[in-house]
Amino acid sequence: MAQQIEHSVDQFLATPVGRRAVLALGARGVAGIYAALGACTALGLLSSLSACYRAPGTARDQLIFFSEEKEMEFGLGAYREVLRQATLSDNVEINELVQRVGQRIAKAANKPEYQWEFAVIEDDKMVNAFCLPGGKVAVFTGILKVTKSEAGLATVMGHEVAHALQRHGVERMSRSIIDQIAQLGAIGAAAAGHAGGGAMQGLLGAYGVNVSLPFNRKQESEADYIGLRLMAEAGFDPREAVPFWERMSGCPRQMIGKVCFRSQQAVPEFLSTHPSDLTRINQIEAWLPDAVQRYHGPNAPTPPPSVPYRPLIGPMPQMS
Repeated sequence: MAQQIEHSVDQFLATPVGRRAVLALGARGVAGIYAALGACTALGLLSSLSACYRAPGTARDQLIFFSEEKEMEFGLGAYREVLRQATLSDNVEINELVQRVGQRIAKAANKPEYQWEFAVIEDDKMVNAFCLPGGKVAVFTGILKVTKSEAGLATVMGHEVAHALQRHGVERMSRSIIDQIAQLGAIGAAAAGHAGGGAMQGLLGAYGVNVSLPFNRKQESEADYIGLRLMAEAGFDPREAVPFWERMSGCPRQMIGKVCFRSQQAVPEFLSTHPSDLTRINQIEAWLPDAVQRYHGPNAPTPPPSVPYRPLIGPMPQMS
């Protein structure tokens, strides 16, 4: 029976009428919230939350319900709590490496209101790093096995810093508020008899696959794009990003999705919050020409010879 319901929902969503009906159902759900809260209360809530921004570097429209000051307050509190519970590395060489690369990335980020901090967390099993709002960065020792070099580490730190610069954390928090309102609306509509529970589950699942997950993947790709530019402007060769992500995938790009163990076990991209390894590498390679133009470090491509200056030949302009 459940399979029949799911199949019916899929067929329903495949039609324009079905998609319009979903929008109408959501409208009924929002109307139910208005009725429950009172129109004035609901309007006051929505007006106080509404805030549209343009993402720096990409000009993508963003819906964010929190000020940057509040966001940095969140970041500082979370960072202090993480470091309080973590075991910090006392390896001088590793700490100097992270500080050195991090400071160069921070300079390229050009975010003077950030109070940058860089910490190394001792955890060889955690292949990760993060940057919280306000420039609070932590690198787990586990990822250093994959970065291999300063450029590899710059790939990671540029990506994580880009998440903070693009305000991805509070953007997700803001979208979660919208998601919860949509879910409440769907539940209200089901309770009012507009749709059955099985259909509601199918519709909410379709919302996740078709809206929420693609949005998360868009943020990850945006962080890759901005991070690539940051590492180049910081003097790290952006071409090193490709071999880093190949190492993260566990095999050369040509083998990803074929005999590569990690990619075979990976969640299909359309069900994932991140782009697939192959998608990510292909995107980065497409962005490399722009990033390389911003790179002026060792092994940078030789710029084209400048054209000698030749004055325009012709009559002098009339002086008024």
